[in-house]
Amino acid sequence: MANVILRRNRPGIKTEDWSNWPDESFEEMDSTLAVQQYIQQAIRHDFSSIEEILTPPEGQDEGVWKYEHLRQFCLELNDLAVKLQSECNPETCTQMTATEQWIFLCAAHKTPKECPAIDYTRHTLDGAACLLNSNKYFPSRVSIKESSVAKLGSVCRRVYRIFSHAYFHHRVLFDEYEAETALCKRFTTFVTKYNLMSKDNLIVPILEDMPEPGESEA
Repeated sequence: MANVILRRNRPGIKTEDWSNWPDESFEEMDSTLAVQQYIQQAIRHDFSSIEEILTPPEGQDEGVWKYEHLRQFCLELNDLAVKLQSECNPETCTQMTATEQWIFLCAAHKTPKECPAIDYTRHTLDGAACLLNSNKYFPSRVSIKESSVAKLGSVCRRVYRIFSHAYFHHRVLFDEYEAETALCKRFTTFVTKYNLMSKDNLIVPILEDMPEPGESEA
């Protein structure tokens, strides 16, 4: 009988052994979470190889591919949010801004209104998690209705504002995290590739020919 490889990080595991298991081909990933596993494996292999990470296996459903990538982005953005807490607080960042020209309203309230940047960040990631884990819109990880896929663009626009605030107001922290993950570059490439955001809203100069900052509402 072939040895079964347990792909799970055990309590007390050493840092160097974290997720240190052999790679699998997509065909070998026999699970409803196969797409998530495939994406995470590609990131572990080389987080800077963005084109490889964003290239789906042959025959992969595009809606599921977009959905799983957005789930992964939100997971990693939670790490950025934790780092932001060290210097982004309600006293210093009273609004969710990106430069002096962009002020974003928080849609987590009955009527969209201004929020301190760190609260906006938490509310946005909580709202994204609530939608992406919704049994109503995403009851399956292997097949997703087109009407549900259409909701992903709105999530992308909101979570992108976390990147823009970090870049324009917490640049050292942003640069450190980006050097470790290439997360914003990967996200920007992703939304551009799948037309999930207008280039007018991509204000962090990660890719070539980024537009100048403008104004936006929630």
